[in-house]
Amino acid sequence: MVGDWLILIMEWIGTVAFAVSGALVAIGSGLDLFGVLIVGCVTAVGGGILRDILIGNIPPQVFLNPYILLAAAVTALAVFIIAFCNRRRFDGLRDRLDRINIVFDAIGLAAFSVAGMEVAREAGYADNAVLTLTLGVITGVGGGVLRDVLVNEKPYILTRHVYAVASIVGCAVHYVLSVCLDHRVISTFTAMGLIVLLRLLAATFHWKLPKIPL
Repeated sequence: MVGDWLILIMEWIGTVAFAVSGALVAIGSGLDLFGVLIVGCVTAVGGGILRDILIGNIPPQVFLNPYILLAAAVTALAVFIIAFCNRRRFDGLRDRLDRINIVFDAIGLAAFSVAGMEVAREAGYADNAVLTLTLGVITGVGGGVLRDVLVNEKPYILTRHVYAVASIVGCAVHYVLSVCLDHRVISTFTAMGLIVLLRLLAATFHWKLPKIPL
């Protein structure tokens, strides 16, 4: 089925992208190899686990398909090895690594947001717009929130740039296109492109939601 391979592709893309992002954040926070592996894996699969728990998919899908978790661990390990081999230049590469992290984070956010929407649809919740959108956003941002908690930082989605908002907008577009066009491939890649674009523009131009200065 189209839905099955779409979900699989989105989950693999999101897993690799978020594992890279989580590993880079962990390395920047001074964690050791085990810490980098844990943070990389949690970032990659945390959102999907939260989503599955909410809709009663127990045990979560990641534990039924261990290849996803293995891919996250291998990716995080590869990032650690590359960083370790270039450790003497790591401080000088921080700005470049931050830019790389933003790109991978944007890709992971887009892939997992759409994957969450597709999982909700496959589970029979396509008519429940609120639940479908919520599952999409949680899948997209949940891993990043857990990552920030593990490295003792305020959750990124609550403090910097337009992040969760990009996921919400992309998920809403995906839902509308799915209902109006009934073409899952078009709605999937349109929503993904929009999320990546909004995320990168927000990071480039420092878009932020208003807050009260203290």
